Amino acid sequence: MAYNQLSIAALNSGSNGNCYYVGNEEHAILVDAGLSCRETEKRMSRLGLSMDKVRAVFISHEHTDHIKGLSVLSKKFNLPVYITTGTLNGCKFDLRPDLIKPLPAHEAIIVGNLSITGFPKIHDASEPYSFMISSGATNIGVFTDLGAVCEQLTHYFQQCHAAFLEANYDDELLSKSAYPYFLKQRISGGRGHLSNNQALELFKAHKPVFMSHLLLSHLSKDNNCPDLVANLFKEHASGTEIIVASRYVETAVYTISEPVAVHSS
Repeated sequence: MAYNQLSIAALNSGSNGNCYYVGNEEHAILVDAGLSCRETEKRMSRLGLSMDKVRAVFISHEHTDHIKGLSVLSKKFNLPVYITTGTLNGCKFDLRPDLIKPLPAHEAIIVGNLSITGFPKIHDASEPYSFMISSGATNIGVFTDLGAVCEQLTHYFQQCHAAFLEANYDDELLSKSAYPYFLKQRISGGRGHLSNNQALELFKAHKPVFMSHLLLSHLSKDNNCPDLVANLFKEHASGTEIIVASRYVETAVYTISEPVAVHSS
């Protein structure tokens, strides 16, 4: 079995909904459930991905664009939900009690033949987490909704063969936007979202030589531009394929392995 190989895709990435698929030949998980259950199924089907492989959902935080499809999805497919106590308390709907699972920090959780490690991140939510998903020696990071780069984020980023990394806004576009001052401060004030430049500095300083793919994620509709951020990162890619995850459609499926990666459509 190709347990050193992982297939990854962003089903959607943005303030209108977030959902990320990570799986190997036998088992898969979703990180966040910010699309409706029907839309999640539709997009997975278009990609040739099966819900039959999905064994659990891991929730990063309680903001609506990360959980709005969770209740229906979990109940329909009988999926355990790994969620922190703070995030669970912030949810405005009920989950089946038998499907709620604890999410300890820095402790590997085994789901099928996958290992998922959650850890605290900086964001304006109750108890938000980022994740690293592993199969054999291959590691995938899901690092979005970040107010700042912290030591923990750096530690896990350095281990990833591929990662979803937030690049939410361009500093100049945000400063010139029509957003009210309080919202600009919320986004850029250290507990909101990561700018293109902040994400780029992490990438330049801590990208491992074996990182084959970087999926730039959670772009702002109004304060960023996909071509702008893609070109910014491509200047420093050094062999890493740069992909911009869309807020409108699913990405392709990317097959990540240790030590090489192959792109499949």
